[in-house]
Amino acid sequence: MSFFKSILNTIPRPFLIKASYVVRPLIGLYLKGDKFTDPIDGKSFRKFLPYGYGKQRENALSPSTLSLERHRLMWLFLKDETKFFKSKEKLKVLHIAPEQCFLDIFRNQDNLEYITSDLESPIADVKADICDLPFKDNEFDVVFCNHVLEHIPDDTKAMQELFRVLKNGGFGIFQIPQDLSRAITFEDNSITDKKQRAEIFGQYDHVRVYGRDYFNKLRKIGFRVDEVDYTKKIAPEKLERFCLMKGEILPVCYKN
Repeated sequence: MSFFKSILNTIPRPFLIKASYVVRPLIGLYLKGDKFTDPIDGKSFRKFLPYGYGKQRENALSPSTLSLERHRLMWLFLKDETKFFKSKEKLKVLHIAPEQCFLDIFRNQDNLEYITSDLESPIADVKADICDLPFKDNEFDVVFCNHVLEHIPDDTKAMQELFRVLKNGGFGIFQIPQDLSRAITFEDNSITDKKQRAEIFGQYDHVRVYGRDYFNKLRKIGFRVDEVDYTKKIAPEKLERFCLMKGEILPVCYKN
């Protein structure tokens, strides 16, 4: 566990993304088994990898797709509860800070026009600031923006941009690390020490810890927000096999 923690905290993320394409097949082969299954590609392993910048979670990172609990939950929701994979009309999709576990699959879907954007990611199509997106108003049917807003000092402006580019009738999923025991989101810009920020905010480059008020902040922007605990719809044995985090909330946002 300390080995993976050291890698996460010392090697820049863009380099990790590039290196993972080489290392991933070897790790998958080594961990092949039948205890846990990644629902994204259907491959099974005797264990998943630990993950976390601070306290590490066992069996969190899939060796094949590099999906985490939140990615696998979102995949199951999209597959079972939306038209994302089944739409006969082509959907225009914007994915901010695209996750590797989805990238190739979404790019190869015939029913999607799939555009990725990020300021730093080496796998994004369009280099852009989330607070100043280079897209038209009402351009996208679907927008994904997961574990990004906690890095953005002006998250209100970022949310406004996500709302602006989403079509009327479209939907988005905007996951964030969230402490559901907190009623109010916590920020403190006076904390500048990286180690202290990591202890308080979860990562040195996070600027806040979101509380339950996150959903209402999205509503104030104009979204209709469903706080979906999709783990309640998944059988306990599948929660365990897919290595999901019970009680995790999906913020599914609609623009009416």
